[in-house]
Amino acid sequence: MTILVAGATGNVGRPLVEQLVASGQQVRALTRNPQKAKFPAGAEAFAGNLSDTASLAKAFDGVTAAHLISFNGEDYSALTNGEEIVDLAQKAGVRKVTVLKGDTEKSPLEQAIEASNLEWTHLSPVEFMSNALEWAESVKTEGVVREAFAEAKSAMVHEADIAAVAAVALTADGHAEQEYWLTGPQALTPAEKVRTIAEALGREVRYIELSRDEIVEQWRQTGYAQEDIEFFLMMRTNPPEAGYTVLPTVEKVTGKPARTFAQWVRENAAAFNA
Repeated sequence: MTILVAGATGNVGRPLVEQLVASGQQVRALTRNPQKAKFPAGAEAFAGNLSDTASLAKAFDGVTAAHLISFNGEDYSALTNGEEIVDLAQKAGVRKVTVLKGDTEKSPLEQAIEASNLEWTHLSPVEFMSNALEWAESVKTEGVVREAFAEAKSAMVHEADIAAVAAVALTADGHAEQEYWLTGPQALTPAEKVRTIAEALGREVRYIELSRDEIVEQWRQTGYAQEDIEFFLMMRTNPPEAGYTVLPTVEKVTGKPARTFAQWVRENAAAFNA
C-alpha cells in the first residue's frame, strides 16, 4: 500500500511522513521542492502541490490512501479544485483519505470528498502548538512575550498528534465518515503558556500584557490584512467552545495520551534560545 502525503514538508505533513515510514508504510511525499525536502530514507519525494491540478496527474498512481489539506499552503485560502483532485484520486483507485481542515466551514475539497465513494476522515485541530513560534524572537532576544487577552484559553494540539491520528485513520479501519476535533491535554492562557516556556527553557521569561489597540497595531505592523485581524479578534474575544475544550480524541484514536505544550517547547527549545 502506498500512501500519498500532501503538504509533506508542513507542520503536520513532515511528522506524518516520518511516522508512516517508521511503521513500515510506503510513502509518497508531495512537495513543491523535492530536492530541499530531506525526507527520511524510504519516502519517495514527488514534485507537486494540491492547488495545481496538472502537477497531480501522476501523483496518485498506485496510491491507495492519501492525506490531503483543504487549503493552499501559500496563502491558506481554500482550495478551489476539489472536484478535480477527487476525480484523480478515484480514477487511481484511492480508497481512504484524511483531510486537514483549515476552517470550520466545509471547503470545496471536503464537499467533493463527501460526495464521492472515498472513505474520508476530517481532521480539525483547534490550534497548532507551533503558533507559539511567533514569540520565539522576543523570548530569544529579550526574555519577554507581549500578548493581549490574558484570559483567552486555547486547547492547542501538538502537530505530531495530528499526524498520529491521520496515520491511524489512513492505515486502520473504523474511522470513515468521522470528523475528529483534535486538542492537547490542557487549555492554557497566554500567561500559562509563557510560564510553561520559561520552565521548559530553565530561565525567566516575562509576560507583558498588551491592550487590544496595542495588539492590533502589532498585527498590522506584522503585515496581517484587516480580514485576518478581525478573525484574530473574534477568536480571542468570542472563541468557539471547541477552541478551549479539552477532548480525549487523540488518545482514543491513537491509544497514547496527547503530547503536552511543555513537551513541544522542549522539542523546539532551539528556536527560543540564542
